Amino acid sequence: MSSIASPLVMLHLGLGSFHRAHQAVYLHELIASGDARWCLAGGNIRPDNVETIAALAAQGGAYTLETITPQGVHSYTWITSIREVFPYAPELAGLIARAADPATRIISFTVTEAGYYLDTRNALDASAGDIVADLAAVRAGWPGTTIYGALAAMLRRRMRAGAGPVTLLNCDNLRHNGERFRGGLLQFIGLLGDRELLAWVEANTSSPNAMVDRITPRPSPDVAERVLAATGRADAAPVMGESFIQWVIEDDFRAGRPEWETVGVQMVASVAPYEEAKIRLLNATHSCIAWAGTLVGYRYIHEGTRDAAIRQFAHDYVTDDVIPVLSPSPIDLAAYRDVVLDRFGNPAIRDTNQRVAMDGYSKIPGFIVPTFRDRLARGEPIASVAMLPALFLAYLERWHRGEIPYEYQDQAMNPEAAHAVCAAADPLAAFCADPVLWGELAGDAAVLGAVRAAYARVRRFVEERSQ
Repeated sequence: MSSIASPLVMLHLGLGSFHRAHQAVYLHELIASGDARWCLAGGNIRPDNVETIAALAAQGGAYTLETITPQGVHSYTWITSIREVFPYAPELAGLIARAADPATRIISFTVTEAGYYLDTRNALDASAGDIVADLAAVRAGWPGTTIYGALAAMLRRRMRAGAGPVTLLNCDNLRHNGERFRGGLLQFIGLLGDRELLAWVEANTSSPNAMVDRITPRPSPDVAERVLAATGRADAAPVMGESFIQWVIEDDFRAGRPEWETVGVQMVASVAPYEEAKIRLLNATHSCIAWAGTLVGYRYIHEGTRDAAIRQFAHDYVTDDVIPVLSPSPIDLAAYRDVVLDRFGNPAIRDTNQRVAMDGYSKIPGFIVPTFRDRLARGEPIASVAMLPALFLAYLERWHRGEIPYEYQDQAMNPEAAHAVCAAADPLAAFCADPVLWGELAGDAAVLGAVRAAYARVRRFVEERSQ
């Protein structure tokens, strides 16, 4: 583990592939340009990817990024912006100490959409087992395993150390991610009953909204093989990603920030139009292709994207139902749609349906239901957007029967409740009545009718492929 070379630190929680192919890359480029006033430190708040973190620590935080263009051009960069790596320990002692250091001015994090335990009204689910356990842990002086428990412990130590203000930067695919996370954190601290910490967090932190984008598959063993062949370096922690990259951040930082705008980050007053376009055109379409592809036996996203019928599902969803409700927009939405589908069709990325299909119980309400809501409010049809939850229900029924050819992970799903939906006399009605998925639209007759019609189309699509 190398020492911190820069006086100002961005501490990142969640050293997964996405962070190392996205935020760490921007800071690496800034340092490479001659601005070395900031660096990264990081680790995980759960015992995830232990071997990769150990390898990263052994390499002093450095690793190789492989990028691949849609035309199949490979390039390799040795990323050196992470200067301090903390191997996982249940007490998170290293991360807490780093968070309480005055040199740390930003704490950023990636914990996936389901890691925030928020309902459709942005209320923290205080009954969730992980939240209940974390409240007890933090009261007893331990950090817990959720972002809220970890940050409560870190910010309490920072407050007591008099280390000054800090920015809490959300880097997940979550609509209004900064403000929604902040609401969850303040609710969590309120449930702790720690009024002193609550007042300090309200006065000494900011949580800007941000939008992130780069397709980053889980690295397979052949990534290390290509790195070795191309660079001669035996890298035990390489990462790969597409050549496209984007980061849009609201410029609301309490204790300074890197000059990211000099390396392509868009610093803006509001991320809302960028966020809506990305979540609805990219994230929802990604899930559509993963669910549909799995149903007909594809393993990779590019296979489904290049399937004319699946591509048409995605294209119609965006064209018929999303673009109209997001217009007017500062973004050319039709062009963005086409770029997204071209990116998904990149065969060199080999992004798996397994990675993209996960967490449907967060993605339906977060990525897809808002388009239902907008279309219905305008008195407009919902036939094309209805294909997405219909695909997910067909996918969920496969999971229920044990027929998904890989492990399905969904932090927000109650497995017993999901099995009950699939086993119901009318699974479609049970599915469309689920408030976890639909919020205030649960049980809506128009939604049920549209999803029922779409589900019939899905069944015909699958049956045609099985003949």
